[in-house]
Amino acid sequence: MKPVAVVTGAGRGIGRVIALAFAAAGYDLALAARHRPPLEETARLAAASGAEGLVITADVAQRGQVEEMAGLVRERFGRVDALVNNSGIAGPSAPLWEVDADAWDETFAVNVRGVFLVTRSLIPMMLEQGSGSVTVIGSISGKRPLAGRSPYAASKLALVGLVRTLALEAGPHGVRVNLISPGFVSGPRIEWVIEAQAKERGMSLEEARAEFDAASPLGRFTEPQDVAQGCVFLASDAASAITGIDLNVNAGVVMY
Repeated sequence: MKPVAVVTGAGRGIGRVIALAFAAAGYDLALAARHRPPLEETARLAAASGAEGLVITADVAQRGQVEEMAGLVRERFGRVDALVNNSGIAGPSAPLWEVDADAWDETFAVNVRGVFLVTRSLIPMMLEQGSGSVTVIGSISGKRPLAGRSPYAASKLALVGLVRTLALEAGPHGVRVNLISPGFVSGPRIEWVIEAQAKERGMSLEEARAEFDAASPLGRFTEPQDVAQGCVFLASDAASAITGIDLNVNAGVVMY
């Protein structure tokens, strides 16, 4: 029987690359996100590696949809070996005193409540098995502040406390729980962040991009594949003694 990985936010970006990395590592997949067509494309690409892909349309902030997702996973596969909580939103970009309260709540609903609901619904299968790996995608923004990013930064740092506590609770049952803090990951979202930073700080786009480029001692952005390989590693037997960590995968932008 092949191991099973559940990846949220698997329709595009980092989530798709994570799902394909697990497919290449020999996993079958349960793929979840709010929009079905991108998930179907991910499943199609994963099939090239021989992976069975279960596509599930779900909003991770909605309890009923998440519980239905867990039921579908149990019905199709009967087990979960790796869960990657990747779904997240960027939230608003503005000084704290200008942030709309509803936008703040939405950021926490997806980035924190979503992780809680998905993990709470799926981890019982791991506890029954006596094995499994949960990986949460955080961000260096929780540790290295960027102007105007307080909702996102606060939501991502909250996940560190969730992961450490859950690692303590689930460890006696053979389940490991870790977090990855990606850096400036190449793609549309970081381009949006750079543009927002330039606007917030009265810089040109070129100046803002140069500042981001210079932040890494390796002189590069993090690639989605870097994050994906970290997820596969944490789920593997090679990481059997690793739990409760916040793993920096960020080209050295943050080292703590």
